[in-house]
Amino acid sequence: MFKSAAGTLLLILCAAFLAPLIAARFKALRVPALVFEIVLGILIGPDVLDLVRLMPSIQLLSDIGLATLIFLAGFELDLARVRGRPLGLAVRGWLISVALGLVIAAALIATDVIQAEMYVAFALTTTALGTLLPIIRDEGMLDTPFGVHILAIGSVGEFLPIIAIALFLSGTEEWNAALALAGFAIASVGAVLLALRARPGRVRQELGRTLRSSGQLYIRLALVLIALMTFMASELGLDFLLGAFVAGIVYRLYVSAGAPEAELEMMESKLEAVSFGYVVPIFFVVTGIKFDLNALAQSTAMLKIPLFVVVLLVVRGLPVLLYRHDVAGRSTRWALALFSATGLPLIVAICEIGVEEGQMRTSTSAALIGAGMISVLIFPVLANLLLRRQNAAVPPTAPSTPADPTL
Repeated sequence: MFKSAAGTLLLILCAAFLAPLIAARFKALRVPALVFEIVLGILIGPDVLDLVRLMPSIQLLSDIGLATLIFLAGFELDLARVRGRPLGLAVRGWLISVALGLVIAAALIATDVIQAEMYVAFALTTTALGTLLPIIRDEGMLDTPFGVHILAIGSVGEFLPIIAIALFLSGTEEWNAALALAGFAIASVGAVLLALRARPGRVRQELGRTLRSSGQLYIRLALVLIALMTFMASELGLDFLLGAFVAGIVYRLYVSAGAPEAELEMMESKLEAVSFGYVVPIFFVVTGIKFDLNALAQSTAMLKIPLFVVVLLVVRGLPVLLYRHDVAGRSTRWALALFSATGLPLIVAICEIGVEEGQMRTSTSAALIGAGMISVLIFPVLANLLLRRQNAAVPPTAPSTPADPTL
């Protein structure tokens, strides 16, 4: 009944609509809606109710959703806020994560737990900035030093794995990939410089004028940049995720210069409405539909989930030792480690590439995605509990006693 393109899209959109309503029932736990989008996708997928069938048109919408998600990650990369020590610590921490990931992945290969070292290693080094941003914003941490460190860790944990995907996991030879990456980097720097230098008043006025009309040029410009940069990356043999991320950076640099604050807030609101209201949920629901539940039902896959959860925390948590001079309190550092180890969107993307390239077993992919879902479900909740405990343990500063004016 629903296995036509229209019927499949209908059920996917219904799942996308229901997911936030279900998430609202778990508001105290702050479970992101994307987790329920994946779960509902599994439910309507072939391994449970078998109500839908994926076809090229649906897969295209899913790819657009993934590109848009990565575009938003690039858009959220505010270098002015994280540059300096937070960014330097985040890069050093990520490099340590890569070393730990490669060592652990090599050990897992030696014991025949996994098949391909690079895919698993890079999946373990990701951080879900897009998932964490609403959480730290709602907790009022975004503008605090702790929040700045999370922004830096999340930005690096999304940008550098995407570079690694383009360089090592694109399916091309490493030298060819390096040359293609260099060419794309030159084109990207040119686009960034153009965005920084471009101050056309008439174009800016037209962008703002159409925010309240059918023109919506801000949104159309975003879509053009996503299409342009992903096309360039694909033509160079690189993963389209790299193009989407750079498009987000270029877009932020262009629109954030010279536009009124109220106009930018409206633009961001509309961009988030289009992204999180339509195409991004389709990606996560389709991820659930493609989730191999039968592979996960295998005893080996089930055992891999808790293993990968622990490994995620080790790979992304140990580098937090670098922050002991910047983040006071053991509970606060543990909270930072838990936030750093929260990852799902890029884990899904890397696993999808690995399975398509025949370099990752479906059981490993299912277990990694399952571990990512658990990290999104549990790690932020534990981190917030630790932060509240740390804040409760700090006695309030006693008010100073005013001097007696009679003395």
